[in-house]
Amino acid sequence: MTQVPAQYAIYPVINASLNGTSAVLLLTAHSMIKRGRMAAHRMLMLTAICTSSLFLASYLYYHWHVGSVRFQGQGWSRPAYFSILISHTILAAAIVPLVIITLSRALRERFDRHRAIARWTYPLWLYVSVTGVVIYFMLYRWFVVS
Repeated sequence: MTQVPAQYAIYPVINASLNGTSAVLLLTAHSMIKRGRMAAHRMLMLTAICTSSLFLASYLYYHWHVGSVRFQGQGWSRPAYFSILISHTILAAAIVPLVIITLSRALRERFDRHRAIARWTYPLWLYVSVTGVVIYFMLYRWFVVS
């Protein structure tokens, strides 16, 4: 991996895996609630929150020690990468309070209010999780100059 000290090289893979796992959990949880399987939905959502929290802790630890990693792509990949990165970053900052509010409404069994905000939280959280994986591939795999 480029620009990353060896002792931290595994973190981008871990972070992308946690993001990808969160995305799968969110999709599965959404399917469960659509089928009326509330207990399965709850378990999957709590697992998604744990997975995303682990991601956030790992991401912050990694970037505290490594700093930012320069995107090496050229041509069309640069505006594509930065467009994805900017939207991802803005929505990642917004998703934290949205998840907390959505979770608190569910835990207090305020399901009417939970559903109202979950309609926004779910697609934004899914977007952040999926684009996190896309950013990993763009930054560390697809556009790396040797």
